[in-house]
Amino acid sequence: MAIKLPKIYNTYFVAFIATVGGMLFGFDISSMSAIIGTKQYNDFFDKPAGVTQGAIGSALAAGSVVGSIIAGPVSNRIGRRDSIMFATFWWLLGTAVQTGTSGIGSLIAGRVLNGVCVGITSSQVPVYLAEISRKEKRGGIIIIQQLAIEWGILIMYFIGYGCSFIDGPASFRTAWGIQFVPCVFLICGLPFLPRSPRWLAKVDRIDEAIHVLAKIQANGNVNDPLVVAEWEDITQTLAAERTAAQGWRKFVVNGMWKRTLAGFTVQMWQQNSGANVMTYYVVYIFMMAGLTGNINLIASGVQYALFIVFTTVMFFYIDRTGRRPLLIYGALAMGACHFVVGGILSAGESVPDGVGGNPNVLIRVEGAKANAVIAFSYLLIIVYAMTLAPVAWVYAAEVWSLETRATGMGIAALGNWLFNFALGLYIPPGFQNIKWGMFIVFGCMCILGAIQFYFTYPETCNKSLEEIEEMFSPNGPRPWHTKPGQSRLDRLVDVAREKHYTVEDIRQKSVSGQHGTHVEIAEDNEKAVQQLGQHFEETVKKA
Repeated sequence: MAIKLPKIYNTYFVAFIATVGGMLFGFDISSMSAIIGTKQYNDFFDKPAGVTQGAIGSALAAGSVVGSIIAGPVSNRIGRRDSIMFATFWWLLGTAVQTGTSGIGSLIAGRVLNGVCVGITSSQVPVYLAEISRKEKRGGIIIIQQLAIEWGILIMYFIGYGCSFIDGPASFRTAWGIQFVPCVFLICGLPFLPRSPRWLAKVDRIDEAIHVLAKIQANGNVNDPLVVAEWEDITQTLAAERTAAQGWRKFVVNGMWKRTLAGFTVQMWQQNSGANVMTYYVVYIFMMAGLTGNINLIASGVQYALFIVFTTVMFFYIDRTGRRPLLIYGALAMGACHFVVGGILSAGESVPDGVGGNPNVLIRVEGAKANAVIAFSYLLIIVYAMTLAPVAWVYAAEVWSLETRATGMGIAALGNWLFNFALGLYIPPGFQNIKWGMFIVFGCMCILGAIQFYFTYPETCNKSLEEIEEMFSPNGPRPWHTKPGQSRLDRLVDVAREKHYTVEDIRQKSVSGQHGTHVEIAEDNEKAVQQLGQHFEETVKKA
């Protein structure tokens, strides 16, 4: 007989365990950052530069593209939680290959395998967290994923820094081998987490879905008004979705193209904002500003610490501020930082042989100019940590319907990883060829992103996942007219409380086929509440 492990339903604890998947992402990002400038790495791999170093850096993203593609079908088949477990085995294999590398080929192969894991976890952890969270806490819960990424970056960066004092290849092998630790922790913790109640509803495991929903939202009380109202919303939406277009068409018809575009492009713009120039290659930028050796590594580590501090600040405010303002103003501020850094470096000294002999660093500035480059590099990361870094993952997880969420988030993550791959590949050659012009390109990208955010992204903050669907419907409001809150679910809870409806009422209605198409409430919220209330009343009268 199979052993049934106890489940933990506290959403913050669930998020803490699940987001170790994000920590794996962070580990692999900075597993290179602190090491690419060391003598041990450059001696062993013969100073990889340009396209070669770009291939090493982008190998993680290449694997993540594959992981993002397979994530949706796997998640729909075995569930959100178990898809994360499936991903961990790719990490174990990739870390083993990376740690035992004999050259550039096996290093790239190991990073590709790790990337498959990251592609799955980066798409399905936000899906899982979005589906178990209350709407008022959803942004903060998903931010824990971003924080886990950043803690992974910081921890692994300083592990790499510490290992830089070890002689020979053991230096980077030790650092990369430590990547086994968080993966084993995740494998041990996942069996104690509940499955997503929305996935359980999707696969018709109704009793389990109601049980988990009640445990998460109301300490197990299945007839709590919030549970009743949310279950009505879930079943109503699911019934409508099952009558909608199937296959690839469900990602484009009836306004779905708007959500597909938003989910893909919000991740694309997060990458094209240029923040990864700082997280992947900050060592190179600080070399341009005259920092070398341990001072460079420590200064680069300070950036990662700032990343964590300011993302933590947003944990407390993201569900109050709204998604649209953070995306729009964050992109504009990041663009300004890029223009300043690019402008300063354009007046720098050309070093054809490379600063310190590094062929990727061909510009050097000194004095006040160097200090300004460092300051605006820090400022860019602070703005990124408070805006696009966390909000892009939150927004991408929110915009999909229940039937499309797992695959849709895979599409969104595909947008992230395709452009992450491109950036990782062309940034080192870009440093060699257009030099300071790289920052001007990224500044322009940020401006373009802000324009799209304003005109095509409706506000999703403090709205249920089900009613977010209607924000993107053909009859939905103009994005710039939308605001945080104004949720139908709050009013539906009041109806359920006033009329004393139970989950069993909803189940009877579902079985008898009384669910119609999902009510469009974008322009008439009051009418929708009345209609849903009538559904309740009709069920009670027939009973």
